Amino acid sequence: MGFFIAKEDDIKKGKTTDVYFVRTEKILREKNVHNLSVAEFTVSGLPNGYRWALFGGLEEAVELLKGKNIDLYAFPEGSLFKPRDINGVLVPVMYIVGDYVEFAIYETPTLGFLCHTSGIMTKSARVRLAAGDSVVLSFGIRRMHPALAPMIDRAAYIGGCDGVSSLIGAETINQPAKGTMPHALMITMGEDEAWKAYDELMPPEVPRIALIDTFGDEKYEAIKAAKIFRKLQSVRLDTPGSRRGNFAAIIREVRWELDVRGYKDVGIFVSGGLNEKTIPELKEVGANGFGVGTSISNAPTIDFAMDIVEIDGKPSAKKGKFGGRKDTYRCKECFSFVNVRHGENPPERCPVCGGELEPMHRKILDKGKLVYELPGVEDMRNYVLSQLEHLKKVEENPI
Repeated sequence: MGFFIAKEDDIKKGKTTDVYFVRTEKILREKNVHNLSVAEFTVSGLPNGYRWALFGGLEEAVELLKGKNIDLYAFPEGSLFKPRDINGVLVPVMYIVGDYVEFAIYETPTLGFLCHTSGIMTKSARVRLAAGDSVVLSFGIRRMHPALAPMIDRAAYIGGCDGVSSLIGAETINQPAKGTMPHALMITMGEDEAWKAYDELMPPEVPRIALIDTFGDEKYEAIKAAKIFRKLQSVRLDTPGSRRGNFAAIIREVRWELDVRGYKDVGIFVSGGLNEKTIPELKEVGANGFGVGTSISNAPTIDFAMDIVEIDGKPSAKKGKFGGRKDTYRCKECFSFVNVRHGENPPERCPVCGGELEPMHRKILDKGKLVYELPGVEDMRNYVLSQLEHLKKVEENPI
């Protein structure tokens, strides 16, 4: 039977599109309707009260659209954006210029690339802000279809996670896979023997992080692990909900008991049901490492839509959208956005704070040919982190 996944060739042939786009293309070709269309990618709002999001999925969209007779303009991948500009006009993070029949059947997969990747990237960034300088690892691939593991881990890393757990995800970002140990090891060997074997057999570069809550009380198991390992880096708490009670209180107690016995250098790594709302309290009481799973891998998507806004140079958009091709600028200081009609001059300074405005669109494809150097993963991650640092300076509560 095989796996229920679309192959790359299926996506490029348009087999993952909605059927009505295939019918639309057939009608337009049969009736010889060809015109120069501008189609924008925008979001009308963000999930769960988010005030900003990160733009992701560009590289895969480029892989899909290159070779088509179109021009593609987009924000750099990883750009922080807001749904609307200072005048309430939708912010186009990407747009296509070309004959609509050239790209009609690719709307569905292109949106899929953008929506899903942007959602994971955005959630990872929110977790990064909540965790501050603590280590954050992406543990969420087990909750999603395994075919998506490279995309999930890549987006999580670019968005701010320090590492990823899957082998293929780590290959994608050219980093070693990171993780601790599973409960299965303790169950099959017994806790003490499992710890000793891990310490003995794992190479020196693998951090000594002991999972301590398989059978016993977290406080006493932490003390025991610190004695068994030759040089324990951290203990990991993955306490199930049925035993958790007040998780912050458990962490506080473990921290105290380690400290009074001279193990102040042993950190506390926690996992299980974490997100940007639960992390701050746990960090405050002593946790300094976080394994974040489902909340990142199953992050709410950023609901982009693709809409034609211009036909043969004339504004033409459905109701609820804003007609005409636009140039978009972002303030370097306050991250406000300003749209202007394509070709018009923007304001000299940001109307909100007086800061410098920078153009956000880059020409990515010229008649299907790549004309923009797509940055590497590390460059995109550094770009994201620099924006998050600036966001903390200009917003009292950036999350």
